[in-house]
Amino acid sequence: MQQILDAILAAEDGQAPAPEEFAALELPESYRAATVHKDEVALFEGMESTDKDPRKSLHVEEVALPELGPGEALVAVMASAINYNTVWTSIFEPVPTFGFLERYGRLSPLAKRHDLPYHVVGSDLAGVVLKTGPGVHLWKPGTEVVAHCLSVELEHPDGHNDTMLDPEQRIWGFETNFGGLADIALVKANQLMPKPAHLTWEEAASPGLVNCTAYRQLVSKNGGDMKQGDNVLIWGASGGLGGFATQYALNGGAQPVCVVSSEDKADIVRSMGAELVINRTEEDYRFWKDPHTQDPSEWKRFGARIRELTGGEDIDIVFEHPGRETFGASVYVTRKGGTITTCASTSGYLHEYDNRYLWMNLKRIVSSHFANYRESWEANRLIAKGKIHPTLSRTYPLEDVGQAALDVHHNLHQGKVGVLCLAPREGLGVRDPEFRARHEDAINRFRGV
Repeated sequence: MQQILDAILAAEDGQAPAPEEFAALELPESYRAATVHKDEVALFEGMESTDKDPRKSLHVEEVALPELGPGEALVAVMASAINYNTVWTSIFEPVPTFGFLERYGRLSPLAKRHDLPYHVVGSDLAGVVLKTGPGVHLWKPGTEVVAHCLSVELEHPDGHNDTMLDPEQRIWGFETNFGGLADIALVKANQLMPKPAHLTWEEAASPGLVNCTAYRQLVSKNGGDMKQGDNVLIWGASGGLGGFATQYALNGGAQPVCVVSSEDKADIVRSMGAELVINRTEEDYRFWKDPHTQDPSEWKRFGARIRELTGGEDIDIVFEHPGRETFGASVYVTRKGGTITTCASTSGYLHEYDNRYLWMNLKRIVSSHFANYRESWEANRLIAKGKIHPTLSRTYPLEDVGQAALDVHHNLHQGKVGVLCLAPREGLGVRDPEFRARHEDAINRFRGV
């Protein structure tokens, strides 16, 4: 690995090897990766979710380099990031991910590689192409890339209008093996996108999953189809997902109403340019009287607060991802004919809402799950153009991946939590310092610096 790392770091001095020289580098037989183990799926049995500790289930160890198949690429991972799907994987909720790997393994002999007693996790990366399989023409060894997390087979007609509808669509590093929290990752070539040249490795790795998810859920016609002037309610507006939704609302001429859980997080969204902010902790909204009973009077109080901020207007689009805790309120406060776009459900999957407020007011619930390649490319393009910025707030070394996942599990983070893999330190990877200098203030502002 040292020879590979030396070749990548040579680019810091403008002396990166030519593609053919990079292609000639010898690949190791094994590499360092963050894994969960199949024989530990009962580790947290009987415990409450909040008590489950990713530091006990995530292992950093040497694993065998997988065979490279047609249409695939091996990428040297300089940096990755934590997403909530890694938290789910690490606490074995809602189900252990080994069931995903077993089902994928039954698809074909090539897919069988993924069905292992360990799962290399992680759905983000920034790094350098090491080697490509047969049929890959656009991506050469030595190319600096980021990866989106849609792994799709595209052998079924349903996937050719929107790849997210392919019956064999999976989230890489969650429903497949060989993810990005490692020194090397295996991806399909159609997951690759150019690394934004003005960003560091850790900055470039952090937007991937959440940026693309936010783009589809809020901007794309497959999601909220946001337009100028829309009032957009954004839950967790300073977080990994909500931070990008806030940026897209501001960048697209909409008016975000940002819901946060602390004054520190309120300051972050205000620094982004948001003016309408609700600190749900300070205002003490209690949408549930007890674990089984919601309180509609709290929905009404919340709706009144929104109208107070917007000058009497209701919400056009709700950017909904907490799920069970907030969904009843989200449906209630949406305007007549408005849209609730939903993904993730980090507070619980079993949503409850009063259907009268949906049905009689012609509101729509639109499900959204990650993004297709076109949407991901557009989201990455906006990063590269300096229109949207990473929301990275803290970076850990790979050895501390368990602590990084714990931060996200307990909502101790602001924005994304990054992980250095091969990169020996933060701050490396900037290839266009002049462009970065023009956007330095915004980059720092969106990092909460």
